[in-house]
Amino acid sequence: MPALAGVVVAITGGSRGIGLATAQALAAAGATVAIGDLDVPPGWLADQHPAVRAWRVDVTDQDAFAGFLDEVESTCGPLDVLINNAGIMPLGSLGDEPASVAARQLAINLHAVIHGSRDALRRMLPRGRGHIVNVASQAGKVGFPGAATYCATKHGVVGLSEALRAELRGSGVAVSCVMPTVVRTELATGLGESPLVRPVTPQQVADAITAVLRRPRFDVYVPRSLAVVNRLLVLAPRALRDALLRISGADRVLAGADPVARAGYDARAVPERGQDAMADRPRERERR
Repeated sequence: MPALAGVVVAITGGSRGIGLATAQALAAAGATVAIGDLDVPPGWLADQHPAVRAWRVDVTDQDAFAGFLDEVESTCGPLDVLINNAGIMPLGSLGDEPASVAARQLAINLHAVIHGSRDALRRMLPRGRGHIVNVASQAGKVGFPGAATYCATKHGVVGLSEALRAELRGSGVAVSCVMPTVVRTELATGLGESPLVRPVTPQQVADAITAVLRRPRFDVYVPRSLAVVNRLLVLAPRALRDALLRISGADRVLAGADPVARAGYDARAVPERGQDAMADRPRERERR
């Protein structure tokens, strides 16, 4: 798919961050772009991005996701590309994480990627063409303290993508897995710092996605130097790997996040966290 003019692309979680930057980049390249997002501000389409169409959709609702792709095809034409980008990253130790917050991460970050990819394949395979792009993370390759469930979901996306790539070999449908480091979006608010974890911009990720649609490949690291880092980590003994993460402070990037700075993000991404905390207080007093 060297030329993107006229290519129909659906992007989940596209009203901000990586999704929005990717939508703008692909629209500028001539693609027909459709955004599916739970949070599409009123007037957003007409006032700011008239070249991009948007639908309000909850990706955790399988019927709604399928309906979104139906709308895209009836309005824009046959689906060429699905970019599974929607995701959330609430932080904290696993022992303190409410069950509903873990369930929400699984539903958005992993389950939606599974059933979205499946529904896209039902459209792409009969045509013998298409491209599924799954946005994972460096957290899909390394486990970081303070984000156990998030890491589990992103490891799941990487594994799903690898298996799907093998299943689809020779079918005409390509699969790519995008694994960025920390990206400067609302999701990364209040994170710690480390020389080994250097943030990138949403535009850098969008450029990488645009490039892989022009020249398909599976592994997409942002920045590309992450590919070398991952190879070295795989080859290094476990004790050495752990020592490098500790010495560099990489193990504190997520675990050391500022909860006050992240309060606004958490309120939007996981509103049930506050409700669960209130509900758990009587049980905590009983245990004490």
